[in-house]
Amino acid sequence: MRKALRWLLALTVLIGTLGTAGAATAAQPEATGSTDIKDRLLAVEGMSLVEEKPYPGYRFFVLNYTQPVDHRHPSKGTFQQRITVLHKDTARPTVFYTGGYNVSTTPSRREPTQIVDGNQVSMEYRFFTPSRPDPADWSKLDIWQAASDQHRIFSALKKIYPENWISTGGSKGGMTATYYERFYPRDMDGVVAYVAPNDVVNDEDSAYDRFFATVGTKECRDRLNAVQREALVRREPLERTYAEQAAENGWTFTTIGSLDRAYEAVVLDYVWGFWQYSLESDCDTIPADAKNATDEEIWNSVDTVSGFSAYTDQGLETYTPYYYQAGTQLGAPTIHFPYIEKKYLRYGYQPPRNFVPRSIPMTFQPYAMRDVDTWVRHHARHMLFVYGENDPWGAEPFRLGRGARDSYVFTAPGLNHGANVAGLVADEKALATARILDWAGVAPAAVRADPAAAKPLAKFDAGLDRRDVEREPALRP
Repeated sequence: MRKALRWLLALTVLIGTLGTAGAATAAQPEATGSTDIKDRLLAVEGMSLVEEKPYPGYRFFVLNYTQPVDHRHPSKGTFQQRITVLHKDTARPTVFYTGGYNVSTTPSRREPTQIVDGNQVSMEYRFFTPSRPDPADWSKLDIWQAASDQHRIFSALKKIYPENWISTGGSKGGMTATYYERFYPRDMDGVVAYVAPNDVVNDEDSAYDRFFATVGTKECRDRLNAVQREALVRREPLERTYAEQAAENGWTFTTIGSLDRAYEAVVLDYVWGFWQYSLESDCDTIPADAKNATDEEIWNSVDTVSGFSAYTDQGLETYTPYYYQAGTQLGAPTIHFPYIEKKYLRYGYQPPRNFVPRSIPMTFQPYAMRDVDTWVRHHARHMLFVYGENDPWGAEPFRLGRGARDSYVFTAPGLNHGANVAGLVADEKALATARILDWAGVAPAAVRADPAAAKPLAKFDAGLDRRDVEREPALRP
């Protein structure tokens, strides 16, 4: 009797296995004769189409991918994560891009994608809407969970795009690419991290003070410092303007606590914001004689650079996930203002906790960035870090130690938060381009023989190849 039961159980399992295999086979487009890339993408379990947008020479898809809220406990709920795919050819390499914030649903091609003439997969960072679990358990927003999002996407799409993969990102996206490499070092064939801050010890920020004491020319620094100070000297009349603007635009200040706190935060971002997004040649746009400038001139200069909407509830809402991470793992800079008398400063640089609703608990984890920094110094492989000489976020960069292999840190002279490979000096530009091509598996023989021959494989496309810095208002990487 027991033997008969075992036979029956085995037969049941076999039938079930065959049924499952049949269903899986039916889901694969190859089995139905379809080789259309949309069919192949949508055959991935958990993938759904939002829309397809045409672009000459490519196919561009906006997709949702089902992710676990908690990769350690996948059974405890899922959410829809938005990704995009810029498809060229499955025989080409693929670049995995994230900006660390929302994903753009407009076709675009990042610099490494142009260099290798490949496909591009772009990911929206978890908890940026609409890629946010509901309800949102904020404890599941950390760098390991986000890296695991990327790992699952890569694992699913590698079967469709089997050639080499390179991850990339700028600013918070460069940080994201680095953290992904730290936790899943076997996924990517190379990493290109642009302008990625590395705040290893959150309470030690003297590097930023040294940066602001020497960046650019003294004339430019003096102009910026004078406007910033004057905005605090004229706090009363300019806050009246702020209140009028708030009433007109429906701005509120519940999260930060008051209009006064928001005003000082915007003003103290002014000098940082200028160097992050502008070039030294833009100093001519700054009022030359702040003391004799009109209130309107001071207001307009600060608003243009820092944006008075940044610390309103409406301005902060989109970036709650960033400030949460800054206050729990990433760290945030604190700088000083020796040219502003203490009587004009009421709050100083405010911590990320002030920019996140109090209903969301936050506890800082000082070991998170130390762990990543130590790993990069000792284990970096096929990693390229690019910084801008005049970018404040580069004051605390990633550095390489003896354990690093085939990895590089380059700085583009005179450039800001939009620094890229194209802005490097000639020999570094050639070497960086050659290494990217080699990591992607598409380096021509001439480039392997002489890196000086390296250049992007795809022609520049004004509609795809953005070269301007991606501006995020307020003090955010």
